[in-house]
Amino acid sequence: MKEGAASHQSVPQRPRDRKYSWDAIKKQKELILMSIPFCIYIFIFSYLPIWGWSMAFQNYRLGKSFFEQEWAGLKHFKLLFLDEGFGRVIRNTVAMSFINLVLGFATAIILALLLNELKNRLFKRTVQTISYLPHFLSWVIAAGIVSSVLSSDGIVNDLLMKLNIIDKPVLWLSVGKYFWGVVGVSTVWKELGWNTIIYLGAMSAIDPTLYEAAAVDGVGRLRKMWHITLPGIKPTVIILLIMSIGRLLEAGFEVQYLLGRGMTMDWAETIDIFALNYGIKIGNYSLGTAAGIFKSIVSIILIFLANGLAKKIGEERLI
Repeated sequence: MKEGAASHQSVPQRPRDRKYSWDAIKKQKELILMSIPFCIYIFIFSYLPIWGWSMAFQNYRLGKSFFEQEWAGLKHFKLLFLDEGFGRVIRNTVAMSFINLVLGFATAIILALLLNELKNRLFKRTVQTISYLPHFLSWVIAAGIVSSVLSSDGIVNDLLMKLNIIDKPVLWLSVGKYFWGVVGVSTVWKELGWNTIIYLGAMSAIDPTLYEAAAVDGVGRLRKMWHITLPGIKPTVIILLIMSIGRLLEAGFEVQYLLGRGMTMDWAETIDIFALNYGIKIGNYSLGTAAGIFKSIVSIILIFLANGLAKKIGEERLI
């Protein structure tokens, strides 16, 4: 009797729950309408192209319809992993991504901490504006600036020779062992200011009374940064780190393609450039697509592994 009464009481709650959901949707209808163009954009440019992944399992030929293509199974994936050059490409991609990850995180957090401690608002805004500006330059322009600065008669060689660090100009963009460092420093220069925005926003959400209490106890600035500011932005750092790990195979395309030379191509070629060379230049669309699928699948696996590790150690997680 009690069980029947309990089940009878649970039935009327569903319409109320459904009504509450519709009420919540109606209250946020403006936000939902604003998000529709972005959903359409993501569907068109992120999900619709997945149909093209079928080329990786075909001996794709231009001019033939989908049903006329010859299916090849995993042939192109086998060719991909048996290619010695692809191992070098993975090495370059992971190395440059790791350098960008370490340098990008360290420099952005340090700059955000320093800007957060500035009391002069005019000077703070000036530094922020100057550091943001390179982000708005296209890599075509930025690569031209980097090439000029690192040329044989550029400012870097002139400065190093005047300081007696080097005896003659160094061809920075023509020596393979320097290329990863050049890409890392160039990326930091271009994106440093922009990357600090999120950290500064997270710092502004920290309770000011914590700093006031620390000041009363005689705590200095460095200890405030270490014990208050850094723990306050730790959730933001963890989320951004998870996202960055998921993009570990996204070393980039433009900077490597623009700064790379024939003598440094063994150090400059990334997965994206590899896919371009095979897919567009040679016309082997199937192999180029297989390389792109490999990159996407590994990125998904990495982001889930990083998210699972963050969950296991009790930190903020993305999913």
